[in-house]
Amino acid sequence: MDEPILTIEEREAINSGRWFSSLSPSLRHDILRCAYVKRFQDGGLIAARGDPPHEWIACARGAVRVSSTSLSGKQITLTYVEPGIWFGDVAIFDGDQRTHDAYAHGDTTILCVAKADFKKILAAHVEFYEAMLRLHARRIRQLYGLVEDLNTLPLRARLAKQLLHLVRSYGIPSLADGSEMRIGLQLAQEELAQLLGASRQRVNQELKGMEREHIIRIEPGGLVVRDRAALMQIAESTL
Repeated sequence: MDEPILTIEEREAINSGRWFSSLSPSLRHDILRCAYVKRFQDGGLIAARGDPPHEWIACARGAVRVSSTSLSGKQITLTYVEPGIWFGDVAIFDGDQRTHDAYAHGDTTILCVAKADFKKILAAHVEFYEAMLRLHARRIRQLYGLVEDLNTLPLRARLAKQLLHLVRSYGIPSLADGSEMRIGLQLAQEELAQLLGASRQRVNQELKGMEREHIIRIEPGGLVVRDRAALMQIAESTL
């Protein structure tokens, strides 16, 4: 069942987003004034490939798993949208169908702006066009960075970079040891491997190696990062 308003924590996730927080107060106000809340349980379908673009969406809690389906019918995870990130605007701009499936990963809250309201805000705020260009430029830079990493960095370095990103986005301080950070996003090793463009076996080998070096700890409920400095050193390595 949809809830009419965001919780304090969910609103903070939206307001503190790097891109959204850079907007003028009047533009932020108009976006939030038009927005409505949807809540999904783990695995709930948020948007399907081929759907018309009805909504512009932000993740407020949990994560949105963006995936595609291979020719063999296997679902492949491409990325996770974290709290504070907006998506779905490309299809609104070009008027074409959505290109990927989006599912809730864990209990997830999203904030939506209807396509008609999105266009009204564009008409009312020239600033919004420039802000969207900045948002798209950032995505392009990230995409080029991912392609470069895939072609230039060893799997160990790419894995370290991904773990650091997950810690920044979903890190929870360990109650037993404040220097350790538990990754709150529950990822199967197969999903982690798909994010890295590698096999589950190779990713498992690298994780086991990091565990032997006391950099991470593998637990039934997920991963704990024990040494962020060591992860950063690995991430910067090109050998």
